[in-house]
Amino acid sequence: MTRHDVFDQPVTLSDAHAVAEWNAMCLAFLAHGAATPVHLGKLLEAAPEYAAGHAVKGLFYALLGRRETLAEATSACAKALRLPRGNTREQALVTALQAMLARSPSRAIVALEGVLSQTPSDTLLMKLSHALRFVIGDAPGMRASVERSLPAHSQDHAGRGFLLGCHAFALEETGDYAAAARAGRAALAATPNDAWGLHAVAHVHDMTGDAPGGLEWLTGREAAWQQCNNFRFHVWWHKALMLLDLGRLDEALALYDAEIRSEKTDDYRDISNATSLLSRLQLEGVDIGHRWEELADLAEHRTEDGCLIFADLHYLLALTGDGRDAAIARMLARLSRDAERAGDEVDARMAVPGLAAARGLEHFGEGEYSAAFTHLVAARPAMQGAGGSHAQRDVFERMTIDAGIRAGRLREAEQILASRTIARGGYEDGYAAARQQLIAHAATIACPDSAGA
Repeated sequence: MTRHDVFDQPVTLSDAHAVAEWNAMCLAFLAHGAATPVHLGKLLEAAPEYAAGHAVKGLFYALLGRRETLAEATSACAKALRLPRGNTREQALVTALQAMLARSPSRAIVALEGVLSQTPSDTLLMKLSHALRFVIGDAPGMRASVERSLPAHSQDHAGRGFLLGCHAFALEETGDYAAAARAGRAALAATPNDAWGLHAVAHVHDMTGDAPGGLEWLTGREAAWQQCNNFRFHVWWHKALMLLDLGRLDEALALYDAEIRSEKTDDYRDISNATSLLSRLQLEGVDIGHRWEELADLAEHRTEDGCLIFADLHYLLALTGDGRDAAIARMLARLSRDAERAGDEVDARMAVPGLAAARGLEHFGEGEYSAAFTHLVAARPAMQGAGGSHAQRDVFERMTIDAGIRAGRLREAEQILASRTIARGGYEDGYAAARQQLIAHAATIACPDSAGA
């Protein structure tokens, strides 16, 4: 018996209770809700022979980007393959999972988009494609995918608010900041628990250097992200970035302790929030104290993961922050092996931009700033492919610029700083203003006669 889900898509589920749990799972996933695995578990209890349920479980595990979660994804895929595949949509979920396990997110996206081209009102597949494109840094593809789905999401479509939130983020990542802010606000008005849309507007404030406006936007809207899984830590991270930009460094560090790292998880996304914020604070001269130690303890166990270069680079921030030389050497050796093999998409990103970026971080941690600058500059043109957002990758941009300043390579650092501002639509933030002053001061010291001319 075929029923239809909350997005009016066919599901080969005969049990109405199972359909209700599928619907609840889909809506929770779109909201980054903590209840997502709860509903998924109930779905699989009610319909253990539902291949698509196992496939979605596998995709969720694959997106966690850790070696042990890939083992769970592999197990889920094996179960799905032993069961009837269902309809075209359900078959595509299994195919996408197989592609992810083959370390080819691009092929997973193709599988999902093949169905979306025929049923663009399928918000679940849209969000999965969106998530996978985020992992590989494909902002233009993310935007094109969402915009193909927009006409099929009428005002009364159950997924419209979540689609608008995805559109807001895609618009921001492709530099259309005014449209992104409008879409994000519309998303939250339509669906008050759309944390992704709310956070997309926070990204706009980051990219346009409007920290006061960003704080105003987030304040009083905490309910939109408090229901989230660990994504809520990321929204608090955005608030900390705004405090940092305003020079409220003690408040940013206090938010790190109270919210961002309130739970000592080893999820790479949580570690990336933590390491990138501590790195930014350290660049501003803040004493981090013991905080690197906890993160480095976790990162030491991840040197052989090799699931995502984005994760590996943030593990390296922790390792270099705490001076774990042996673990740094293991990470770089493994990256070198992956780069030499380059047998799949993940390996290719380990090679470029991964290896140069990792060497740059190693040298930065050792205080070898000219070498750090050289390697980070070499990685810079391909850093989009490391995945994540502009705001997340900006920690590497800042370290590149700071390495250049510390190495006395002022003209080159100034050029990258100017390029960073152009990439942000010409908007200057507190970091850019402070570094311009540093460069001007350093140039005066280096060439006092020309400075007075």
